[in-house]
Amino acid sequence: MIERGLLIVLSGPSGVGKGTVRKALFEQEDIKLQYSISATTRKPREGEVDGVDYFFKPREEFERMIENKKLLEWAEYVGNYYGTPVDYVEQTLSEGKDVFLEIEVQGALQVKEAFPEGLFIFLAPPSLSELKSRIVNRGTETEDLINNRMRVAKEEIELMDAYDYVVENDKVENACARIRAIVTAEHCRRDRISARYKRMLEVE
Repeated sequence: MIERGLLIVLSGPSGVGKGTVRKALFEQEDIKLQYSISATTRKPREGEVDGVDYFFKPREEFERMIENKKLLEWAEYVGNYYGTPVDYVEQTLSEGKDVFLEIEVQGALQVKEAFPEGLFIFLAPPSLSELKSRIVNRGTETEDLINNRMRVAKEEIELMDAYDYVVENDKVENACARIRAIVTAEHCRRDRISARYKRMLEVE
């Protein structure tokens, strides 16, 4: 019997560095996680590739996916839709592989309703001033959009209590190490592995 994989959700406010941490984590040679690519209606940023960073969808197609319940979660954020295709996630978990989601806070809360047994990690900035600096340094946002993102970020940080763990993204390599330690610990939890050992005793 294949042990079901672990659903790992990394979330946090816009600009905190979720994408940067996820990319650094998956560049490590010994990583054993399956990245679940989100769908979105926003335009690709420079360097982003369709089917690698996101599935970039027209708004009409995304809304059909919502209607047909083809998304594990979805949210509208700053005028764009984001969501996670459900079929890929379910299939990968059933194969015994860990699935890693990097999504917005609204989406993470939806996933928690559907998968309360998942592992929910909140990626936090060292400070609000550092968060604003990271958003400004992108060079892609207007002043109004920056202010809006900061307002939303404060609201999202207040939702931290819905998560299992909080990882501060002071340095990317530190954040990756903390996430890996959390995943390792979760795989050693008694309630996740006791059934396997009980089956072993029954065989003897």
